Amino acid sequence: MSEYHTPVLLEESIDGLNLQPDGIYVDVTYGGGGHSRRILERLQGGKLVAFDQDEDALQNLIDDERLIFVNHNFKFLKNFLRYHDISKVDGILADLGVSSHDFDQPDRGFSFRFDGKLDMRMNQSAEKDAVKVINEYDATKLGEIFREYGEIQNWRNLSQTIEQARSSERITSIQQFLKAIARCVPARVEKKYLAQVFQALRIEVNNEMDALEKFLESTLELLNPGGRLVVISYHSLEDRMVKNFMRSGRIDGKSEQDFFGHYHLPLEVITRKVIVPDEFETARNPRARSARLRIAKKTA
Repeated sequence: MSEYHTPVLLEESIDGLNLQPDGIYVDVTYGGGGHSRRILERLQGGKLVAFDQDEDALQNLIDDERLIFVNHNFKFLKNFLRYHDISKVDGILADLGVSSHDFDQPDRGFSFRFDGKLDMRMNQSAEKDAVKVINEYDATKLGEIFREYGEIQNWRNLSQTIEQARSSERITSIQQFLKAIARCVPARVEKKYLAQVFQALRIEVNNEMDALEKFLESTLELLNPGGRLVVISYHSLEDRMVKNFMRSGRIDGKSEQDFFGHYHLPLEVITRKVIVPDEFETARNPRARSARLRIAKKTA
């Protein structure tokens, strides 16, 4: 039986949290529980709150009274911590993107390696799926998604091709979709191109960039002085937002100045150089190849 999800940069991210045995920590992307399990191993009188909007994560819950599990999107982090009477925490960990488990499930629609429904919802109760995006968004909006979220060069041709293909029949399966866009896919970089297309659709379906922005902004209010923010990202859009936020405390990367011209920096960047997996980890876990780890500390 294969592992539900192989945690990426496990030791590096856990070390980045600078765990205190009696501290309160949050894992906002529980998944298979790999990171959470390692956090709990280092806690004594502490507490861990874990978030995951995917109901599949419920099958991996660790039986530990120190664990509070929240089956919701991490953009609601502040609200649910307040619900559990937690106002401040000592560290927050986010392993962004899609779990290896979801990539390997054909019916979830995250991978072009299988046939199945064009779904891509991390929250299976959400109304918007990839079928809705592909068939109901106009060519202009589709083009914007592929350009901004997938950084695809021929985005205009791709969106027009989809619009033309769906005029004869509704596109509902992965194989239908791949056949419809086949003439847009560059032969020499087929896998990379399709990965970018599926990434763009997944980000749109799950409103990932909006959720990441709301999550990051909430961390400033929640972290204790000296508390750590640890984020693993997998594509340039996420990494850029995380880097900007850690450097300036703002999503746009613009540092705020006071009346005297002094910069207000709510976070101190710990990782001056981004941490990436070594060759051994990338060979063992292909998902790790694009991983980028950044760590920051809340200033007083």
